[in-house]
Amino acid sequence: MLETIKNAWSIVEIRKKILFTLFIILIFRIGSVMPVPFVDLASLQAAQTNDFFNYLSILTGGGLQYGAIFAMSVTPYINASIILQLLTVAIPYLERLSKEGEEGRKKIAQITRYAAVLLGLVQGTAYFFYLKNSGHLVDSVSGVGAEIFAAVVIIAAFTAGSALVMWLGEQIDVKGIGNGISIILFAGILSRAPDAFASMWNTGFAGDNPKPIPVIAIVLIFLLVIGFVVWMTGAERRIPIQYAKRVVGRKQYGGQNSHIPFKVNMSGVMPIIFASSILMLPTMILSFSKTAGTADAKTWEKVLQLFSYQDLFYAVVYFLLIIGFAYFYAQIQYNPVEIANNIRKNGGSVPGIRPGKPTSDYFAKILSRITLLGALFLSVIAILPILIGNIGGLAELNIALGGTSILIMVGVALDTVQNLESQMMMRHYKGFLD
Repeated sequence: MLETIKNAWSIVEIRKKILFTLFIILIFRIGSVMPVPFVDLASLQAAQTNDFFNYLSILTGGGLQYGAIFAMSVTPYINASIILQLLTVAIPYLERLSKEGEEGRKKIAQITRYAAVLLGLVQGTAYFFYLKNSGHLVDSVSGVGAEIFAAVVIIAAFTAGSALVMWLGEQIDVKGIGNGISIILFAGILSRAPDAFASMWNTGFAGDNPKPIPVIAIVLIFLLVIGFVVWMTGAERRIPIQYAKRVVGRKQYGGQNSHIPFKVNMSGVMPIIFASSILMLPTMILSFSKTAGTADAKTWEKVLQLFSYQDLFYAVVYFLLIIGFAYFYAQIQYNPVEIANNIRKNGGSVPGIRPGKPTSDYFAKILSRITLLGALFLSVIAILPILIGNIGGLAELNIALGGTSILIMVGVALDTVQNLESQMMMRHYKGFLD
């Protein structure tokens, strides 16, 4: 990886793209600590202890702690992308667009932008009411008129911030090294690393009751997890394909062997993001309640408290949801019948399997097994930090979402390196005119 970055830096054009990407990341980090008006920062930062904000702070790079312009970060765009992917299966119009090539993808991207702005407006409104109900607005906001004005300013700032982050990601795609939204998400997660290291240091080597051995063990486990994630990310099952010989005129076509690669982790980190987003809804609802966690808590509040990410009940439900969404995304991405038909049209076949329905059934069986393995991989990585925090008695480290962070960061890092390698290959390729 370091060698690839070094070689890419030596190429002037790619170096400019890297510098432009770093400039965009700098703008994102400044906007992540620039507070919007009418927010009491001292009160807000003192209250950043509930599960909802711990989760969102990972994805937003701590923007929620500062009531920042970029407090929503890329979460509206990610949620909009997930919703559009789900609707593509259910709505024929979107399904047709997805099959129309470049023009169809541009239309879907435009719809995703509008949906992201709308979701940013909804999330910004919800965040404003949290600030208002929790007493995190400045004292000068008193009276109906002042509250309405503050609401308009804060919600507009949050919505515009989420739209600007989306635009910054697109600029990385156009003028930078590509993979813009993922790189911004990567930068937001990486910005939380100093706080995480400080928390681990204080828990392991400082304070009245240091716990050095458990903390060292956690660091070693995370290093092993990173290596395992890198290995599993590149793992794939290759199905051999044999093409029959065809003679067209004086030329012979086919007669060669190839393969179809099925990635073990074919759905990436999307099942984890979607499952965690759903499981954070109960915590988000509790954040608006004033009696949650007290002796006056109602029955429904006690039920919702089971979804705390430090609870084992959360881990079990999280595990099952990730498996379910992994199978769902596999069904969206791969259609065994369509794959079998395409192979047959091109004169190919799987050795030992008859073309047609037997081939599609064979692919469906292989996909089911690979998806289960990939889903178990995602589920174990996601809940491992939760189990460590509970079993090791180190819940104060707030590492319960560390598995998700590792998967996202490793995936984005590998994709970025592959993107740089492909750009270098294009510039070193010599055409027939050379």
